[in-house]
Formats: sequence, structure tokens, C-alpha cells
Amino acid sequence: MNETLKILETRRSCRNFKPDMVKEDELKAILRAGTYAATGMGKQSPVIIAVTDKDMRDKLSEENRKIGGWGEGFDPFYGAPVILIVLAKKDVVTHVYDGSLVMGNLMNAAESLGVASIWIHRAKEEFESDFGKAILEKLGITEEYEGIGHCALGYAAEPAKEAAPRKDDYVYYI
Repeated sequence: MNETLKILETRRSCRNFKPDMVKEDELKAILRAGTYAATGMGKQSPVIIAVTDKDMRDKLSEENRKIGGWGEGFDPFYGAPVILIVLAKKDVVTHVYDGSLVMGNLMNAAESLGVASIWIHRAKEEFESDFGKAILEKLGITEEYEGIGHCALGYAAEPAKEAAPRKDDYVYYI
């Protein structure tokens, strides 16, 4: 089977990461793949914020936990040491789709390099809050962006589960 198709069929979300930091060359390759996602009219509306600083990662986790309504001590990033935050320009009509394609590229590129991933939601709420706006301001991002998702990255602490069988009525032909 073609290696790309194999990656697409075998990638699974990871909910138990080792604490080991993702190797720099792997992280750069994953980020590069994200920048090559298709975007509406080629406008490249998304941006990616790569969080490798543990203190900031933990602050993001805590903010995400509060938004999600979980109890103290829960880590919605499942221990992943790297968080890639995808945001997209609100004034681009395709921004949500563009950011979603970036997320897909990030997760599939990670899998191809042996790096586990999971898409974590609530980036929209995070970056509509004062907490998220302060991060954007510190980075010099002044335009209006919407949080699309967090791509949590790291090395899996356990093997991925098998894929669930595909439903019978997934594809229709005309």
C-alpha cells in the first residue's frame, strides 16, 4: 500500500503521551507540512503557534480545562509536551476550513514521523478570552483570528488502538 494512504488509515488520536519533548527536526517538519495545507483561494488564512515552553503549555492546559468544565488536575492535552495552536483570519470566508486542513496536515505529518497527536477543541473560546488575546498581543498578532484547534503532539505512551470498522453507508456513488 502507498505510504501516504497507510498513514491516513492508521493514524489514531493519542490520549496518553510520554513526557519526552518532540525532536526539533521532527517538529519543524510537522510545522512545515501544516504550512502547505490547501487554503481557500490560496489566501493562507491560518497561523500556527508552536508551544514548547512547559509553563505556557501548562497555562493553556489549565485555561482549556476551565472552558471544558473539568475538575482540578485534569489535563485536556493528555500530557503532550507540545501544543500547536491553529488560528485563522476571521475575515476570510474559508477560515474554518483552511484551519481544519492545517490541523489535518499537522496530524498526518506527525504520524508519518512516529509522533502521536490529537485534536483538542476549545481554541475558539480560548482566543476570544482575555487570556488568548494577551498571547496574540505578546506575539504581535493584531488582526482578528479565530481559534480552530490545538494539535497536541508527543510520543505515545502506549500503542494505538485499531481503527473501528468503517460504516457501510460512508460513500455514495452517482
